[in-house]
Amino acid sequence: MRGLSSGVLFGLAAGLFALALARDATEAWIARTELPALVPETSVTMHDRDGHLMRAHLVADGRWRLAVTPGAVDPALIAALIAYEDRRFHAHGGVDALALLRAGGQALRAGRVVSGGSTLTMQVARLLEESGTGRWPGKLRQVRVALALERRLSKDEVLALYLHHAPYGGNLEGVRAASLAWFGKEPRRLTPAEVALLVALPQAPEGRRPDRHPQAARAARDRVLSRLEGAGVLGAEEALAARLEPVPQARRPFPALAPHLADRLRAAAPARPRHDVTLSASLQARLEGLAAAAVAGRDGRLSVAILVADHGTGEVLARVGSADYTDTARAGFVDMTRALRSPGSTLKPLVYGLAFEAGLAHPETLIDDSPADFGGYAPQNFDRRFRGTVRVRQALEDSLNLPVVALLDALGPSVLTSRMARVGAPARLPGGGAPGLAVALGGVGTSLEGLVTLYGGLANGGRAMALLETPEQETRIRPRRLLSPEAAWMVGDILVGTPPPAQAAPRRIAFKTGTSYGHRDAWAVGYDGRHVVGVWIGRPDGTPVPGALGLDAAAPLLFDSFARIAPQRTPLAPPPPATLVVAADELPLPLRRFEARGAALRPEGGGPEIAFPPDGARVEVGGLADMPLLLRVRAGQPPFTWLADGVPLGTPSHDREMQMAPPGPGFLSLSVIDARGQAARATVELRPLP
Repeated sequence: MRGLSSGVLFGLAAGLFALALARDATEAWIARTELPALVPETSVTMHDRDGHLMRAHLVADGRWRLAVTPGAVDPALIAALIAYEDRRFHAHGGVDALALLRAGGQALRAGRVVSGGSTLTMQVARLLEESGTGRWPGKLRQVRVALALERRLSKDEVLALYLHHAPYGGNLEGVRAASLAWFGKEPRRLTPAEVALLVALPQAPEGRRPDRHPQAARAARDRVLSRLEGAGVLGAEEALAARLEPVPQARRPFPALAPHLADRLRAAAPARPRHDVTLSASLQARLEGLAAAAVAGRDGRLSVAILVADHGTGEVLARVGSADYTDTARAGFVDMTRALRSPGSTLKPLVYGLAFEAGLAHPETLIDDSPADFGGYAPQNFDRRFRGTVRVRQALEDSLNLPVVALLDALGPSVLTSRMARVGAPARLPGGGAPGLAVALGGVGTSLEGLVTLYGGLANGGRAMALLETPEQETRIRPRRLLSPEAAWMVGDILVGTPPPAQAAPRRIAFKTGTSYGHRDAWAVGYDGRHVVGVWIGRPDGTPVPGALGLDAAAPLLFDSFARIAPQRTPLAPPPPATLVVAADELPLPLRRFEARGAALRPEGGGPEIAFPPDGARVEVGGLADMPLLLRVRAGQPPFTWLADGVPLGTPSHDREMQMAPPGPGFLSLSVIDARGQAARATVELRPLP
């Protein structure tokens, strides 16, 4: 007995030693496993102020794979996935021996594979290496990688890899991409039917694609529902209701909002996987739809830009750079919120504000709207008429040209351009020269972004508003003043009295329109007590849009934009305490009437002068007969008779402006004769638009 006992003990010791050696060898074998990359490449995304997805980009291999964590997924999906795929997921070390034995026994009895023995960790191993499942060498490799994964990662980390890499048909990978594509929503809250479909699809992602094989998708989903019902994860009534829910019939497009901003942020920080912005996804979508509708059925080269900001914080809430980002005919890829264009009359409010601040004028001050010459610069009103003596309030409301030029002449044009640059809305002058009086009427380059910055300052009590698009930008704000609070309020008080466009929703919005020379740009910029909005309409290539006016084209979109921001308006702020709010006869004497400095009245008794096109000019015309040539005369006594190459252009007219169809490229001799028989001549060269 003693000898037998010694032999048994020796055998037991040898067996334990062999088991230890086998265990150590197995552990060393697992430790030597070369694992694939464990950090998945995910789509670069942009998210709005509330965390909603606004835009996503494909990963390098052309797949949609969006970053997700188990905590961002409906717990019901996690529970169903484990119940259906791997009930002992939290108990095993990567391989479930019981499941493998069960699957092997079923296969031997049936002569075919009846059920799989793969754990979720083994499936992750297969997905990471994109290996098959049917051959034993591949299965052994999955076992080895699964064991190695469980020794290096937590269960949540393994689960996160599955949630990123599980296939869902086509180029969809991961539960977040699948939920967005098939259901149009994030996977935070899912119905039982949606949960079951997301569990079923990875088993046969192509054969069960709902958009191509809806019956197979439904059958697979319902099998999952039955299994979950049997496991007690779902109640009978829940499972029955889920079976009645239809499967999706088509893939939904991924959000693609604010593409210009997304491209710019990605170019500035290409390594950043996620960009958070101040925009509102819902407002951005509404305004992109508004811009697209505005050009539908119209000129194929016409585009629209809209910019919305909270003028109290400077946060950009929506930025629509074009009517359609993908429309090459409209140059949709060009962000027209940042393009330099002539602002037309939209800078006039700032000129008046500077004059109020400097004590040169008051809204009730009288000012002349009469023909005048400022050192050779003789502007005229848009309608070629003069109103005589008017109040400054009317001059701004009616967008008269002579009064604002007279005020800028007294201020100095550099005061306007330097104030613009000071608050982050620089003006670009043609040829980089010194500013002239024409800047008051749009003879300068600025952008919609710059105009919204300026009007945001007016709305914000004269405090400069810096546009913010990302949370990080707030730390770089340098507050500056655009105008005094009193001057800013007086400008807004005038602008809120501007008649709204026809059929516009009734709102008290302080706004101004503008039309650049040649009808190339139509503008409308305005604000209420919280938001500032800018709208631009035109052709990105800078060619004219005949008949396009700020009031008719851009202002309705401005009012429609405000209606889409909020159903109710936010009233403007009351006047600051120091504001001089009095009637005209109560003004201090120096403010009762503004006298132009350096402007001379233009004598109407002199002979006519051809103001446009000037002698020797080269004028671009396009489309020949469909692009009219503008003719303008100053001085002289109406009515006027125009001749082109000696041929009269209609009957004499009292208007100082007319249009003619150009005869085609080449030289053209123009003449104008006034009522006294005095004449002026100009020879110009007509060139086709490139």
